[in-house]
Amino acid sequence: MEPEKEKTGRQPKKGRKRRRAPSKLVGAAEAMRAGWEFEERHPEVKKARLSTILFAENCEVTHAQLCELLKYAVLGKSSVPKPSWCQLFHQNNLNNVVVFVLQGMSQLHFYRFYLEFGFLRKAFRHKFRLPSPSSDFLADIVGLQKKRTTGDLSKTVEGSLPSAGSKVSINLQNDPIIQKYGSKKVGLTRCLLTKEEMKTFHFPLQGFPDCENFVPTKCNGAVTDNSPLFGLDCEMCLTSKGRELTRISLVAEGGGCVMDELVKPDNKILDYLTSFSGITKKILDPVATKLKDVQRQLKALLPPSAVLVGHSLDVDLKALKMIHPYVIDTSLLYVREQGRRFKLKFLAKAILGKDIQNPDKLGHDAKEDARTTLELARYFLKYGPKKIAELNLEALASQQELQGADQEPSNATEVAQQPNKSVLECLDSVGQKLLFLTRDADTSELSSTKNCQTIKCLSNKEVLEQARVEIPLFPFTVVQLSFEMLSPALTEEMNKRMRIKWTEISTVYAGPFSKHCDLGALRRLFKSFGPVRSMSLVLETHQPHFCVQYEVLEAAQLAIESLDGTVVEDTCIKVQRPVTELTLDCDTLVNELQRDSENRGTIYLAGVSRTFKEQLLQQSSLFLGLEAVILPKDLRSGKQKKYCFLKFKSFSSAQRALSILKGKDWKLKGRHALTPRHLHTWLRGTPPESRRAPGLRVVPPPSEQQALQALKVDHPKIAAWHWGRKIGKLYYSLCPGTLCLILLPGTKSTHGSLPGLGLMGIKNEEDNITPNFCS
Repeated sequence: MEPEKEKTGRQPKKGRKRRRAPSKLVGAAEAMRAGWEFEERHPEVKKARLSTILFAENCEVTHAQLCELLKYAVLGKSSVPKPSWCQLFHQNNLNNVVVFVLQGMSQLHFYRFYLEFGFLRKAFRHKFRLPSPSSDFLADIVGLQKKRTTGDLSKTVEGSLPSAGSKVSINLQNDPIIQKYGSKKVGLTRCLLTKEEMKTFHFPLQGFPDCENFVPTKCNGAVTDNSPLFGLDCEMCLTSKGRELTRISLVAEGGGCVMDELVKPDNKILDYLTSFSGITKKILDPVATKLKDVQRQLKALLPPSAVLVGHSLDVDLKALKMIHPYVIDTSLLYVREQGRRFKLKFLAKAILGKDIQNPDKLGHDAKEDARTTLELARYFLKYGPKKIAELNLEALASQQELQGADQEPSNATEVAQQPNKSVLECLDSVGQKLLFLTRDADTSELSSTKNCQTIKCLSNKEVLEQARVEIPLFPFTVVQLSFEMLSPALTEEMNKRMRIKWTEISTVYAGPFSKHCDLGALRRLFKSFGPVRSMSLVLETHQPHFCVQYEVLEAAQLAIESLDGTVVEDTCIKVQRPVTELTLDCDTLVNELQRDSENRGTIYLAGVSRTFKEQLLQQSSLFLGLEAVILPKDLRSGKQKKYCFLKFKSFSSAQRALSILKGKDWKLKGRHALTPRHLHTWLRGTPPESRRAPGLRVVPPPSEQQALQALKVDHPKIAAWHWGRKIGKLYYSLCPGTLCLILLPGTKSTHGSLPGLGLMGIKNEEDNITPNFCS
C-alpha cells in the first residue's frame, strides 16, 4: 500500500503491463529518446504499428481521412472512430505524432527526384496518394473549419463543461476555493505553495529533520506567471527500509513526456505494490538505474524557474529524496471543505472529462497521472476559481460517493465524440497543444489558432534546428518546410517527361530473330512475363526484332533477366531497354526501386489464374508471413488481370515464397516487386498522348547553362537530396513509438494541379499483420 497517497485519491487497480527500462539522459531532447530498452528485450510488449495495406483501392487518401487518422492517434478508439482507410494498432503506446509538410512538392517531385529522396523511400513502408491541395492544406488535414476564429475554438472547449445555469443554485462565497483564491482569475505565482504551507503539509525543506541527505534541484531562478510547468508523478515499492522509488515520470507543459524512468531500489524489496505501481519483479530485474541517477538527471533537466506540479507532491519529492522550492499541488489547489482532498481520478473526470486509473489495468500509469495534474493546473489558470466553484465539486464528489466508487457521477463532463471535431479540439480536450514550426506562419490558418503554439523561423534550416529541440516537449508537432514552386511550363514538361520515362523503362527490344520465326510463339513467350500494352515487329534492322511495351515495370525487368543472352529458335538474342536521355540511369533506378521499403518483402507474379487466391489459401501453410495479396483488375472490364503482388512480413519470407511459386508445381514467373502500389495506379492512368514511340527524344537537350543550373543548391534536385537527408537525421533522433508522416501536399494553379504524396510509419514499429486480399 501507499498510505499517504491513498488518502489523497489513489485507488488500487489492475493493469500496468508495459514498463520501460532506463537509459542515460542529458537534457530534454535526450530524455524523450530514452527508456525503451525493456521493450526491446521483451518482445511480448506490444508496440504501436500500422497496417501494411491501405484499404483504398486507388491508394488515394483524402485530407478528411488523414484528419481521421491524426484524431485517432491523439485520442484513441474510446473517444473517436477508427480511421476508415488504414489500421493503427495499440494506439495507446504511441508516444508522439510528428507531421512533416514539404510545401511546394508533389508526387511528381518525389518520382522525378526518386534517387535523391533516398532516406524517405527507404524508411517509410506506407505510401499513399493525396488529392490536389485546397487553399489551406494544413487546415484541411487538422480539420479546422474555414473562417473559424480563436474565440470560436475556446467557446467550443469551454462549452464542454456543465454551465452554472444547469446546476442547482449554490452560494459561491462559501466555496473553499473562492475563499482561498477569490473569484477572479489568478496567475501562476498565486497558485504556488508558500513556504509556510509546505511546512504545514510536510514537504521536504532544507534544514528540516529527515532531510539531511536530500538533494536540491538547483532551481533558484525568479518565478513569474510565465515560468515553465512540469507534471511529476512517482511510483514506489515497499523495501526493508520503507517505501522507495521504482518509477518517475515528468511531463513538460506542451504535454510531451521528457522523462519516464524505472528505478532499482537500493534495499531488498518486500512488496512491489503492483496494484498501485504496476511494477513486477520481471519488469524491474533488468533495470540498472538508481535513485542517484534520477536525481542527477532531474537537476540537469529542470530550468532554474521550473515549477513542479503533482497530486500529493510531498510524497513524490520524499520518494525522490529531493528538495524543490516551487510547487503546485493539485490536491491542495482544488481545495475541499474541512481540509479533505479530492482524488485525482475524480478531478480528472469532473474537470477534464477523462478517465484515468482504470481498474482493468495493472497499476497506475505514472505518465498519465503526471500529465493529468499538469492539465488540471492549466485548467485552473485558464478558467479561474469561479468556474471551478460553479462546477460544485463537493456536490459531485458526494454524489459519486453515494453512487459507489465504481460508478461515474451522472453530470461529469465528457469528451464530446463528434466526427467533425478538429485535431486541435481533440488535443485541447486532453489539455495538450499542437506545436507548429514553419518559415511562413502567416500563410496558414494554424498559426492564428489559440490551441497551437507557433514558432516562426527564418529558413528551413532553422525550422529543423528548432524541431530537434522542441518536438520532445509536445505530443503533436507539425513541421513545415517551404520550397519554391516550379513554373507551370517547367512543371508540365517535367510531368510529361516522367510519364514517358516510366513507359520507356517498361519497354524492351529483343532480337535478332529469324525471318521465318514463329511470331505466335514469340508473342506468347513475351506475354508470359506480364501484361503487354503493345507489341510490334521492328523491320528496320538486318534481322527482325520485337518491341514489347509492358504495362508494369516488373514484367519488362523479368523479360530482360530471363531472356537476355538465351537461345530462342536457334538464335542467341539480346533483350534490352531503349537507350535515350531518360533511360540512361535505369539500372540504378531499378536497383533502388527494389530497395524501396514498400517493395521490400513484396513479390510480383505473372501467369496467375482466376482461382489463384483460392489455391493460395489452400496452401497457406507454405507461405509463412504472408500479409496481403493484391489482385489488379482491368479498368474497363473489371476482370482480374493475370498477375498479382504478394506482400510478406520480411524479405526472407518473400524470397522463400518466390522459390516455391516458381517451382514446377505452380509454374509461375516472378521476381521482387519494383513498383509501389500507388505509383502503379498512377501509371495505369497515363494518358495516351504521353505514350510516345520508344527511342524518340522529347525535347532538345538543355543548354549548357541550363544543365549547370541543376547542380546549384537551390535547384529542386539538390534540395530533394539535401532536405531528405536532413529530415532523415531528425527522424532518427525521434523517440520510438513516434507516428511520423511526410506529406508532399501537391500543387494547385490555374495551369493545372498535381496530386500529393504521403509517406507514413511508426518508428521501430513491428509488422505483425493478418493477410488482406485487395483488388
